[in-house]
Amino acid sequence: QLESLYPHPGWVELDPEVLWSHFIGAVKEAVQVAGLHMRQIAGLGISTQRSTFITWHKRTGKPFHNFISWQDLRSAELVNSWNRSLLLKVVHVIFTVLHFLTGSDRYLAPSVFTFSTQQASMKLSWVFKNIHEAEEAAKKNNCCFGTVDTWLLYRLTKGSVYATDYSNASSTGLFEPFTKCWNPTLSRLLSIPMSIYPPVKDTSFNFGSSDSEIFGVPVPILALVADQQAAMFGECCFHPGDVKLTMGTGAFWNVNTGGNLFASWRALYPLIGWKIGEEVVYLTEGSISNIGTAVRWAQEINLFTNVDETAKMARSIVDSQGVCFVPSFQVPVNDPCLCASFMGLKPSTTRNHLVRAILESVAFRNKQLYDIIMKKVHIPLRTIRADGGVSNNSFVMQMTSDLINKKIEKPIIADMSSLGAAFLAGLASGLWTDKEQLKKLRRVEAVFEPQKDSEEYKMAMDTWTQAMQYSLRW
Repeated sequence: QLESLYPHPGWVELDPEVLWSHFIGAVKEAVQVAGLHMRQIAGLGISTQRSTFITWHKRTGKPFHNFISWQDLRSAELVNSWNRSLLLKVVHVIFTVLHFLTGSDRYLAPSVFTFSTQQASMKLSWVFKNIHEAEEAAKKNNCCFGTVDTWLLYRLTKGSVYATDYSNASSTGLFEPFTKCWNPTLSRLLSIPMSIYPPVKDTSFNFGSSDSEIFGVPVPILALVADQQAAMFGECCFHPGDVKLTMGTGAFWNVNTGGNLFASWRALYPLIGWKIGEEVVYLTEGSISNIGTAVRWAQEINLFTNVDETAKMARSIVDSQGVCFVPSFQVPVNDPCLCASFMGLKPSTTRNHLVRAILESVAFRNKQLYDIIMKKVHIPLRTIRADGGVSNNSFVMQMTSDLINKKIEKPIIADMSSLGAAFLAGLASGLWTDKEQLKKLRRVEAVFEPQKDSEEYKMAMDTWTQAMQYSLRW
């Protein structure tokens, strides 16, 4: 687990050198555990956290700052200012008219566009407003921008390869998924130089080889992919209507929309899932922050000793006794200043009630997001497959299944991002020739089917929704 840095309230950073050493150590350890030698590795696929980024000097390779995490809130004031601005309202009106006249979804997306603290766009704008060295380097065409994948590729090749892939680029909020290009209009609005962006390549692609000094032999780098898109690929959600729910640090619902790019709405955002040759697969995504973070925090304050015992603790009582847990999150209000809180505490409240309230909040938010997806994504949903650390919690899984009244499959392997990266690298290397071969490798550990009517949860969810409203704009 890579430790985050918190230099100021709301700031979340990662040390690039620590990240680099962890990455190299993880690769070497994986090869050793598998009983292999580096010279036997046909190719490396890299799945990384999205929207976390860094800028560095093109000539020296020296970073101008630490990685700024997707969870970082330093741009919250900028985001709120832009979302309330007259200019953004004018943009909405212009593109609403264009959408009305043309009927094109390409104009619907900017007609409802709002900025979010999770995207890299506003934080990158903050960098050029506050870090003089980066601003000066950009003026001389000496500044590089990269998400984690780009930085690792640059380091692995000793600076000889500078690139990203479509899945990572489309997750930054700076890339136009309709035109598949970095967005010049948005970059100008935010005073971000276009010269800093890396070239964008296919997701399954030969990016070159690592420098032989790093692993002892050159290793081909055959895939770069953002973590949620990688998990989607690892779950074999290859068909329109396939749904993937990852519950890790945050929760991410992804719907495969095939070759159709759905415009953003409220809590849903269009993304490029992957590009392999001529095939471009689009996704619609809804995300919820601070799921795994909340569970980890609860463990750190000794609400429980082992994550595995939380489901049993929640089931040991009939309900949370009116206790509600509201962590900070974006669905459906996009309020980075939401107050994380417990409400409804009583003298009779126990640790079990607190733990159950935390787990219930995950299921309630899953229900909220699922309802939005059902309302706005006009594709029949086929399968729902869950992964991520929190998917190991049977209480959350069963309650989510009950609330959405759908069957949810859970694979044997909870970490689907690494498997998806391996699949994509294997396709590039020729180990597998098509996705049908990958489907045969899927292994399901458990299937959760609805056991209760969702109406049985209505009173508890209404109370929780009311608690959330009280916590807004803290």
